Amino acid sequence: MKSSKMECVRTLNQHNHVKTPPARRIFFSSTINGLLFPPNFPIRPKRLPSLRLSVRSSSSPQPQGSSTEHTTLLVETFHEHRRLKSLLKRLSKTGSCPLRLLREDGDWSKEHFWAVVRFLRHASRFEEIIQVFDLWKNIEKSRINELNYSKIIKVLGEEGLMEAAILSFKEMKSYGLNPTLEVYNSMIHGFGQKGNFADALVYLHEMREDNVAPETDTYDGLIEAYAKHKMYDEIGMCLMKMKLNGCPPDQITYNLLMRQFSKGGLLKRMESVYHTMISKRMHLQSSTLVAMLETYVRFGIMDKMEKFYLRALNTKTPLGDDLIRKLAEVYIGNYMFSRLETLGVDLSTAFGETDLLWCLRLLSHSFLLSRQGMDSILQEMERENVPWNVTFANIILLTHLKMKDFTHLRISLSQLTHSVEPDIVTVGILFDAIDMGFDGTGTLEAWQRMELFYKAVEMNTDPVVITAFGKGNFLQNCELAFSTLEPEERVKKIWTYNNLINLVLKHKGSYGQ
Repeated sequence: MKSSKMECVRTLNQHNHVKTPPARRIFFSSTINGLLFPPNFPIRPKRLPSLRLSVRSSSSPQPQGSSTEHTTLLVETFHEHRRLKSLLKRLSKTGSCPLRLLREDGDWSKEHFWAVVRFLRHASRFEEIIQVFDLWKNIEKSRINELNYSKIIKVLGEEGLMEAAILSFKEMKSYGLNPTLEVYNSMIHGFGQKGNFADALVYLHEMREDNVAPETDTYDGLIEAYAKHKMYDEIGMCLMKMKLNGCPPDQITYNLLMRQFSKGGLLKRMESVYHTMISKRMHLQSSTLVAMLETYVRFGIMDKMEKFYLRALNTKTPLGDDLIRKLAEVYIGNYMFSRLETLGVDLSTAFGETDLLWCLRLLSHSFLLSRQGMDSILQEMERENVPWNVTFANIILLTHLKMKDFTHLRISLSQLTHSVEPDIVTVGILFDAIDMGFDGTGTLEAWQRMELFYKAVEMNTDPVVITAFGKGNFLQNCELAFSTLEPEERVKKIWTYNNLINLVLKHKGSYGQ
């Protein structure tokens, strides 16, 4: 029996990071009252999607459109794919030289050449891009055209290689090619992202002299660059230039402005643009809606936060887990714990259940000290076959600790050993309880048999739980003791629970062991 439990713990520990529950069911006490772990709480295995293979019988009639030309095309496509795969494999070898490979092959098709450019760009081998472009375009003079130069200058501009972009721009003009709108945009945006706005404006002036009319995308790139460098006053000047040059801001520009003002925390400017959009009956993009919601969450403006949260909910705009946590933190900070339940239910209904949303619902009833409410959530989780994890367990343990209910704390700790791997939060709960007079001998002995204290310290509890309950004395003492170490001492070894506990005991004294 002992070896079976040990094997269970080892298995759960191996899968702790990926949170893949073992394919079995864990049976706890049938009593839920008192906030014990739920009975018959299933650990649901992942299901692999079924694969269906469609096999056509050799006796089936061929499509009427089949022909020798079609077969030839398929064969050529197959061989083309093989040649490209072989080329990229040769290119990925250590010390490979694209110039040498091109000379060996004699030539590359445009598909192969641009695939090589993408490969070199991904590998940050930017200098080789220019070299191989020069050789490739000179093999066939027709490749010296506006399209190829436009694409290569775009790559250089996006990577901030403006010196190389200038050389390519001048070379393009030396061949009698006229830079297109896309080329000028690449130059202007590239200089803008680098913060070199003087040169960006030079190319903006030059494009007008070349009778290439700037479009909203030209100015949008400048606006984005100004915002990146926090030059918000220049954004206003850029908008004026747009209007004077007969290129008024459109819906995309206004959405961009709102996102950038939101990111910069410029609440009044963001709201001013929003009201302009409303008056012009422009569409608010989902990313802009999320940005506005994030701003109101950041400033803790409750009424507007909830207004835009409901708008996001009604339009089925997905919210990331980080934003959901921030929404929850605002409610927690304002002691509006019942809203956590509403938040969890609303988002589950709209987008489906997640561990985070179950966590919020449990926290809601935990802070309301509602045993009945927590039992109801646990029963609902059981019906939905929600896999148990250390976040749920720690919420229950922290609730017992908050209520100083040591009887149920002891029972829940013993059940935890059979269900999930404790983390640093669980260890902190135990030592905080011991500091309050709890007899944790049985749990310590059980964890020692599991060899928990020789394992690397892990933090697998959702951060919103720490936000709600606080760090507790043990975790605070861990941080304080750890901060006294020299930087090289912190990283020179893998910290186990034993290491950390001994460090805390050394600095803060005994916790009753």
